Amino acid sequence: MAPSPLPFNPTDPVPAELSQPEISAIVEAFAAAARRALAAGFEVIELHGAHGYLIHEFASPLSNRRTDQYGGSFENRVRFVREVTAAVRASWPERLPLFVRISATDWKEGGWNLDDSVALAARLKDVGADLIDCSSGGLAPDAKVQFGPAYQTPFAERIRRETGARTGAVGLITEARQADEIIRAGRADLVFLAREFLRDPYFPLHAARTLGVDVTPPIQYSRAFTKPA
Repeated sequence: MAPSPLPFNPTDPVPAELSQPEISAIVEAFAAAARRALAAGFEVIELHGAHGYLIHEFASPLSNRRTDQYGGSFENRVRFVREVTAAVRASWPERLPLFVRISATDWKEGGWNLDDSVALAARLKDVGADLIDCSSGGLAPDAKVQFGPAYQTPFAERIRRETGARTGAVGLITEARQADEIIRAGRADLVFLAREFLRDPYFPLHAARTLGVDVTPPIQYSRAFTKPA
């Protein structure tokens, strides 16, 4: 008998193991969502394969206890994310970017690690992913995350260097010069910001000023940026 699936916390409901027909239906659901996004006018798709969501649950040995073709070995555990990525790529024009966000490490012994992420990034590049967005953690509640400025950027740097895949850096990137250095040094191809935009909705304009770049605000807002004579 296969081991039962794991709840996130001991008091959480125990998840049900997906059957192979259910997995196939979910892969097709991702592809159908991509087709709807295209019809709606979106120009970038990012698949969320990080932070303990379903794709990450398949990939990590901490959460994947399956004994079929989707469990056990590395190749089996990444089968689902490869199938999803390939299905979305087939439904999404080559001219439009397809990103995949991963947790580059589980921050826990015996879990998914950076070596795994390097190997996965190469495989995702082969099935049509244009960029690997390098986050981390989110699967284990007792993970020991080593926080610090730009603490996840080394993940993006190594994956980029060893696979040739484009990468995105994210995590405690809060200053314009910090982001600029990451790109100029070739540590990543893209910088993602989230919480900084909550703190400073006008971060792009402030960053441009810091870096000496002349940015014209949208014409609808131009009067708000014009100094009185």
